Amino acid sequence: MPIITDPFFYAVAIPAVLLLGISKSGFGAGFGSLAVPMMALAVTVPQAAAILMPVLLVMDLLGMAAFRKDLDRRLLAFLLPSGLLGILIGTALFKLLDARVVAGIVGGFTLLFLAQRLLFPPRPDSPPPPRWAGWLLSATSGFTSFIAHAGGPPINAYVIPLRLSPVVFTGTLAFYFFFINLAKWIPYAWLGLLDLRNMATSVMLLPLAPVGVWIGVRIAHRIQPVLFYRFVYAGMLLTGLKLVWDALA
Repeated sequence: MPIITDPFFYAVAIPAVLLLGISKSGFGAGFGSLAVPMMALAVTVPQAAAILMPVLLVMDLLGMAAFRKDLDRRLLAFLLPSGLLGILIGTALFKLLDARVVAGIVGGFTLLFLAQRLLFPPRPDSPPPPRWAGWLLSATSGFTSFIAHAGGPPINAYVIPLRLSPVVFTGTLAFYFFFINLAKWIPYAWLGLLDLRNMATSVMLLPLAPVGVWIGVRIAHRIQPVLFYRFVYAGMLLTGLKLVWDALA
């Protein structure tokens, strides 16, 4: 069976998949968006995204099973339609846009959000963000998820200010990204990204999926909310810096 045999690819892919699994548990949410940029050191961005598709499916199923009682169904129902619209936009523009340009936009937006949270910290009685912002950011999340599996930062920018508990935050986004990632299979196949070599390589990485999710779930259930969100911010900061660096480089 044809697979990628380059040792350097696995040197970057293995930590990328583990990091993605940990982020799927909610702990370190944001770090998962580093997976494609890390793997893009060895393969192209579209190929890295395609290889991760089966891995993401397994991780999403594990994440939903772990947090199946902890999701906000009303929030999920609000976020999904515009997220799926973002998938359609990504499909239409996939061959016209450079993935690194999209990565740079996502990275810049992520850093601006973090700067805003640092310079103007929200008050305990501050109102939640408006619904139009949720619609726009979830559509952006679907779009950037389709291009480079980088849907975390935009959706985090809307969900974090809602001040959900760590497990509800994690459970809701676990279900959200399951449907978002599931919707990408048909357009990825239509674009010719799901070829035998990419899928065979993905099978080689699949055993790492439950390991990363298991590590993250154990931490997420034991961490205090304040510390939890600090790790979320740290993940978004590193993601933003890496994506901007890739775009400029």
